[in-house]
Amino acid sequence: MKLHPIRSIALSLLLLSVPPVHSAEPGAPLATELGLQEAAHPVGERPGWRRPQKIIVRNLQFPGIEYLQASAPGAQFVVTDTLEAAIAQARDADAVVGWCDARLLQAGPRIRWIQFLYAGVESCVSVPAVRDGTVLLTNMQRVQAPIIAEHATAMMLSLARGLDLAVAQQPARAWRPDALLGSGRLRTIKGKTMLVAGLGGIGTEVAQRAHALGMKVVATRASGRDGPDFVSYVGGPDELAKLAADADVIVDALPLTPATRATFDAKLFERVKRGALFVNVGRGGTVATAALIDALRSGALGGAAFDVTDPEPLPADHPLWQAPNVIITPHISSESELGVTRVWEIVRENLRRYVAGSPMLSEVDVSRGY
Repeated sequence: MKLHPIRSIALSLLLLSVPPVHSAEPGAPLATELGLQEAAHPVGERPGWRRPQKIIVRNLQFPGIEYLQASAPGAQFVVTDTLEAAIAQARDADAVVGWCDARLLQAGPRIRWIQFLYAGVESCVSVPAVRDGTVLLTNMQRVQAPIIAEHATAMMLSLARGLDLAVAQQPARAWRPDALLGSGRLRTIKGKTMLVAGLGGIGTEVAQRAHALGMKVVATRASGRDGPDFVSYVGGPDELAKLAADADVIVDALPLTPATRATFDAKLFERVKRGALFVNVGRGGTVATAALIDALRSGALGGAAFDVTDPEPLPADHPLWQAPNVIITPHISSESELGVTRVWEIVRENLRRYVAGSPMLSEVDVSRGY
């Protein structure tokens, strides 16, 4: 059917006025699911911002250039396996995914954005160009939190039920109920109190699981006193010792900053409820290791589980290996069959936002260190 010229013009104008339909970016629903925080201001308003022409990418289970190309059409992606290779490519780079190093930024004066592939950025926030705000830093806060929370919960339950003692009998094929019955390690969790130190992404996920198990959950956080319904009380960092005195389980989910280093020291372990269980999935440096070993040997702590230690890796001759009632995993709490799929989804979403000059996800507050 042939349209009248006036009707044809009107239809054309109508079609032009309808916004195009875009397929949902894979990272956007995930960002909503994880509750990732969007920056208050568009990145395009930052001094020195421009659409990136060259992006250095760390080859950490990288899914391939095609995976990111749609978020930055026309940009050159350089995939590197080593920091030295990244430094060699930095001269004309605009952004970096996965690497953060002072030498890299010195070699790349045009770099204005670093997307880190982990949540912990203590090694990055001290880099001068990051610290002074020249380079924007975004990280993976909350992205692996549900997986880490499952690991923390498994550690707590293993300590509470003495599973480490049972596993130790297996190589000898020894059926020895007395090894557990006389240990004082067979405990219930329901009705007990958990203290979460650091109610951030990981801490909140741990608290939710503890509440589901019938525990009362209290917590500390530095950013305020608000918390989800499943946390009965949220205090400040200055209330940690007071809350620890009544907690049956303490979970350390603190980031490592100057303010949190060695938070769990001898003085604090003197205040904990005798026989409490301690789980650390935050950072090893938030614990004074020697003081913790003393607390285990004295019975002040009834058991402890670590996915992070100080020092790390833990040397073979370190006394923590021989401390009583200890479970140690080698910093693998974020690993699962999901691999790093979620991490790269967020990278792709943030890259899309950076190219568009939009507000970014998970900007690091350098003054806080996370």
